[in-house]
Amino acid sequence: MVEDTTPSQRRPEAAATVVLAGATGDLGFRIAQGLRQRGAVVRALVRPGNAKPEVTALGDMGVEILEVDFKSVTALTNACAGAACVVSALSGLREVIVDTQKRLLDAAVAAGVPRFIPSDFSIDYTKLPDGSNRNLDLRREFNRRLDQAPIQATSVLNGMFMDLLTGQAPVVLFGLKRVMYYGSPDQPLDFTTVANTAEFTAAAALDPSTPRYLRVAGEVATVRGLQRAATEATGQPFKLLRVGGVWVLGALIKVTKALMPTSDEVFPPWQGMQYMHNMFTGLPKLDPLDNARYPGIRWTPVREVLATKK
Repeated sequence: MVEDTTPSQRRPEAAATVVLAGATGDLGFRIAQGLRQRGAVVRALVRPGNAKPEVTALGDMGVEILEVDFKSVTALTNACAGAACVVSALSGLREVIVDTQKRLLDAAVAAGVPRFIPSDFSIDYTKLPDGSNRNLDLRREFNRRLDQAPIQATSVLNGMFMDLLTGQAPVVLFGLKRVMYYGSPDQPLDFTTVANTAEFTAAAALDPSTPRYLRVAGEVATVRGLQRAATEATGQPFKLLRVGGVWVLGALIKVTKALMPTSDEVFPPWQGMQYMHNMFTGLPKLDPLDNARYPGIRWTPVREVLATKK
């Protein structure tokens, strides 16, 4: 009999060990939960003295907490020993996304870890020109190094975190009952909840046959689709608010950056504007989608997320 090795039938080796960096963040914590639910041994790397409540919660769910000096490749190498995959859910600017992840990558290679999942979790930055998005430029820079390393790499791309639509992303304006946009209201946009992204990443971390890129979207919605979802979620009619063409948003980004002092913020206002500009251009649209790779995942639609807005 020939063994079925389709993604829906593959099973990870028993008690596979996954090293996870960034486990105290929202996404990283959920990835740890997903890995534990799938029977993995999870080794969370935290900085010495980290007293966040998430550290205690991780320990309570059976995650091994390992304090490590992220500036020491030797320490990271020891931490990665025996792992089947290293997953990074780190968040930051160059010091983190390029420098710290590079040390983590070097450690994974030195420890003989076969697979590495970087902290990408975004729209498809591979289709964007340099300079169009600072944070994604950093991810592109790191991934050029990752592609040269002797390790199997897989990036998970999920569009925009759908959870941001309830407030942080200025698209669905609940107070005004408007959906604001630039360009075309019929441009398809990719949205995925943090929970779905984490669940998919956990499955991918335990799947030894993942390709270089995996693309998922909990829902592909146009601005008109967001309008319908908001109306259904709230029971109140929402209208569209077109500010102008995509070029208008591009001009606003330049003005905003010029008026703001240099900042070490990971997400200053103009960074979110860059992300929306990228999406409204249609350039980073995810295609093809790999949602069906792990059939057990239920993808949360936009309407359900918008219904949670208080």
